[in-house]
Amino acid sequence: MLPTSSLRALQVGVPRRITGRRFASHGPPQFNEPSGWLFGEKPPAPGQKRVKEEWENIWYVGMFGSMAMAAVLLFYKPDTSIQTWALREAKERMEARGEKYKYEPSS
Repeated sequence: MLPTSSLRALQVGVPRRITGRRFASHGPPQFNEPSGWLFGEKPPAPGQKRVKEEWENIWYVGMFGSMAMAAVLLFYKPDTSIQTWALREAKERMEARGEKYKYEPSS
């Protein structure tokens, strides 16, 4: 490890303008600065309605339509669990042997 005196000499030797440069970032940040407005839109004047952009209705139909379709498909999804298969298989085997698969109390 270098002695502290040589480290101080290295610090003094570096000019201040070089330490503040960003060599790999290629200039100032490339993003929209925050404006404080929701989604960067200024609210319309009182009494005026917001004008929708042309893609918004397509997005709403696609987003909520796909959610509705997913809900319907999940509701009517076939039951493929191992428990359902095992119960069905057990019932078929018991019927094949002539046994009852439902419990009936003998009182």
